[in-house]
Amino acid sequence: MFMAEFKLRFGSRKWYVRRVVEAESLEEAKQLAERYVKSINKGEVKWELNDVYELEKPLTITKEMVEKLEKA
Repeated sequence: MFMAEFKLRFGSRKWYVRRVVEAESLEEAKQLAERYVKSINKGEVKWELNDVYELEKPLTITKEMVEKLEKA
């Protein structure tokens, strides 16, 4: 599983969003993310692919994760 990070721009504002990408390889994940950007750029918000990286578990906030962070 992979995570794609996108930079969104609207006028002078910008922010980042992440999406989980289901792919067999990093190269396939990058291609899917680039295709996603091309297909979603139809409105006023401009999407740009920032990075794609592999992850072991989807980015999920769990009770266990919060408790671990509180102890750190």
